[in-house]
Amino acid sequence: MTDAHSHVVRGETRHFLCEPFGGRCEDQASQCAVPSDSAQDVLFFGWHPWFLDGFDADALRRRLAERPDAGVGEIGLDRLRERTIPQAMREAFEVQLDIAAELSRPVVLHGAKCWGEVVKACMPRAGRIPAFLFHGFSRSAGLIPDIVRINGFVSIGPALLNDHAVNYRELAKAVPADRVLVESDATDETAAELPRVGDIADFLADLRGVPRGEMASVLESNADRFAGCCRR
Repeated sequence: MTDAHSHVVRGETRHFLCEPFGGRCEDQASQCAVPSDSAQDVLFFGWHPWFLDGFDADALRRRLAERPDAGVGEIGLDRLRERTIPQAMREAFEVQLDIAAELSRPVVLHGAKCWGEVVKACMPRAGRIPAFLFHGFSRSAGLIPDIVRINGFVSIGPALLNDHAVNYRELAKAVPADRVLVESDATDETAAELPRVGDIADFLADLRGVPRGEMASVLESNADRFAGCCRR
């Protein structure tokens, strides 16, 4: 089973592995590549919106040039920590999107409490950026048609197993079958306590009323399509 968004390796068949919440692209070979023991794992390099100190677009370009099979991420916008989006965060996001478009790399997106603005920023770059992964997407289903239009995928996380997450479960049912993935969003601090993505996939299958084996096949097919955008 593919973990469509993680910051650490947890023994899944494949991980879409974003650098561990840092912006130090020069150090990411040791941070990401060494822990991964699977040739199937896909790496993503970029500045998370919480950690933009020392943001350096040239360092990101160099890192991506060294790894032509890597994508860009986790990048985006965020309103969890501040009520307004800082201008520096907006600028860093736009620059990283432009780099991804220039190099034709897929992107992993973060958009806590501002997914509408993230989608809006991505739309002009559709086509030049081959695919988008909306990690932790929790907005209403109203944005899904635009996500599909730009070749976007939505990864469903551990919150699905929370019995109080009624709205999130409705969203999980609304994502088109050919656009859904599952993720852990695991870090060093949380990896031990989070469910396996297979458990999330099984719950998603039950929620959507499809056989678990069929759901697993669909999820892997979707993950293959997204990963393929890194190796074009």
